[in-house]
Amino acid sequence: MNLGTLLTRHARFRPDHTAVVFQDKRLAYFELNRSVNRLANAFLDQGIRKRDKIATILPNCLELFEIYWAVAKIGAVVVPLSPLLRGSGLVSLLTDSDTVMLITNKAFVEIIDPIRIELPAIAAGRYILTDGSGIAGYLNYNEIKDHSPYRNPEEIEISDQDPYNIIYSSGTTGLPKGIVHTHYVRAMYCTIFSSSYRISPESVILHSGSIVFNGAFLTLMPAMFLGATYILHPQFNAEKMIETIQKERVTHVDVVPAQVIALLNSPRFSIDSLKSIEMFLCLGAPLLKEHKDELNRRLPGRFYELYGLTEGFVTILDKNDYAAKPTSVGCPPPFFEMRIMDEKHREVPIGVVGEIVGRGPILMPGYYKRPDLTAKAIIDGWLYSGDLGYADEDGYLYLVDRKKDMIISGGINVYPKDIEEITARHPDVREVAVFGVPHEKWGETPVAAVILHQQVSVTEEELKDWINKRVEATYQRVHKVVFMDDFPRSTAGKTLKRIMREKFI
Repeated sequence: MNLGTLLTRHARFRPDHTAVVFQDKRLAYFELNRSVNRLANAFLDQGIRKRDKIATILPNCLELFEIYWAVAKIGAVVVPLSPLLRGSGLVSLLTDSDTVMLITNKAFVEIIDPIRIELPAIAAGRYILTDGSGIAGYLNYNEIKDHSPYRNPEEIEISDQDPYNIIYSSGTTGLPKGIVHTHYVRAMYCTIFSSSYRISPESVILHSGSIVFNGAFLTLMPAMFLGATYILHPQFNAEKMIETIQKERVTHVDVVPAQVIALLNSPRFSIDSLKSIEMFLCLGAPLLKEHKDELNRRLPGRFYELYGLTEGFVTILDKNDYAAKPTSVGCPPPFFEMRIMDEKHREVPIGVVGEIVGRGPILMPGYYKRPDLTAKAIIDGWLYSGDLGYADEDGYLYLVDRKKDMIISGGINVYPKDIEEITARHPDVREVAVFGVPHEKWGETPVAAVILHQQVSVTEEELKDWINKRVEATYQRVHKVVFMDDFPRSTAGKTLKRIMREKFI
C-alpha cells in the first residue's frame, strides 16, 4: 500500500482527467504526476532519504499539495505545521520531529531567521522557499524542482508500516504530541472514506479549509485514490465557496461548524446554487442541533457528520440516518469498534455517559518518540479519546462534551454543549461558545461567549437572563455573557475555548 503509486497509476490510466485545481491552475493527472516526479527527484538530489522528515510551514498552495505526494514516492515523512506557530513553539516541533528540511515562503522568513541557530539538524541548503524569492540562505523551490519529470523514483521499497506523516496535536499537558500515520493508515483513509462518503472517480471535491489540518485528509486521500478532481481554495470564504460549487458542479465538501454558520448566513446560500452537492460533511467539533436543522431544511439529504480523533477513531452520521438520529454523531464504520467506559475502564450500560473508546484500521502506531503518552492513549489496542458520550440501543454515539471542557460547578458536572444548544436558539445569536471560569464559591461557573447577527439590540444582561430562564438546572445558569466580534480559532477553523478562558483567569 505505497501511496506514491497512486499518481503514477492515474497518469497512465486517466491522464487527461483533471486532478487538482488551485486558483487559475488546473493540472490533469499526467501533468500532476510529472510535477510531483520533479519534486521527488529534487528531494533525492538534496540528500533526502527514506524516513527523513520534511516539515512545511505553508498556507494552502499547490506546492504544499505536491509535497504531500512527492514524499510518498520516496518514503520520506511530511510534517505539516500550522502557519500560526511562532518562536519556541515552532522550534519545539521542528526539533521533536527530527526535521532535516523546511519548506516555507517569504512571508515566514522573519519568523524562521531568528530561530535557525536553534535548528542544527536542518543543514544549510535545506531551507526552501516556494515563491521564487532570492533570499540569502534559502533555496528556490522552482530551481531545485528542475529535474526529470519522467523518472519515477520507484526503486525505493515502501511498505505498509513505513511512516508517511507526523501531525502535531496539542496535548492537555502542553507537551507536543506527534501523531504518526503510516502508508497503511492513509491507505485506509483512501478506502474507508471513499465508501462512507460515496465518492467516485467522477466526483468533484472542494476543500476550503487548511490542508495541514488532519480533517482535510478525509477527502484528499479518497480523491487521489480514485482519481477524482480535487479543488483547493487558498482559504475559506463563504461566497467564494458557493460560487465554486455552482461553477465547478462540486459534489463533496467538508467544513467545520464555524464555516457551516458562515455559509448559512451567506445571501448566496440556496438549493439552486448548491444543487450539485451530494455530501456536506461537518467535522472538527460538534455542530449544534439548531444549525443542523437549518442546514437540513435548506439543503436536504446531503448532511453528514463525523466525530473523530487524529489518533485514529471515527464515527460517521450518514445522510440517510439524520432523520432518525438527528442529535447523534453516527456509528463506527465497518471494521471499527466502540465502547463507552467508566473511570475504571469498565464498559457502561446503554445510555450511560462515559469515556468514548474505540479501535479500527486507521489507529496510529503511536506518538512520535513518546511511548509514555502512547501507553496512556492506547490500552490493550483501544484508543481512549478523553471525550464523553453515550451509545443508544442501536449503537449510535451521542457526544456529551469534551472531557477537558467539562465544567465542575459545586461538585456537579456541567456540560457546555447543553448550554450552547439552548443559547443558539435565541434569534439574535449567530454563534456561541460556553466555557468554565474560576468561581470562589462553586469552583467553576459557566460563561457564554457570543457572536451576534448584525443589527440586533439585545444586551449581554438580557441574553443572560433569557438563557438562565431556559436551562434545565440552576447549576447550568451562566455567570456572564460576553459579546465578541469573532472567536479565536485554530488553523483548522476550530474555536479555541482555551484562549477565551485564559482571559478570565
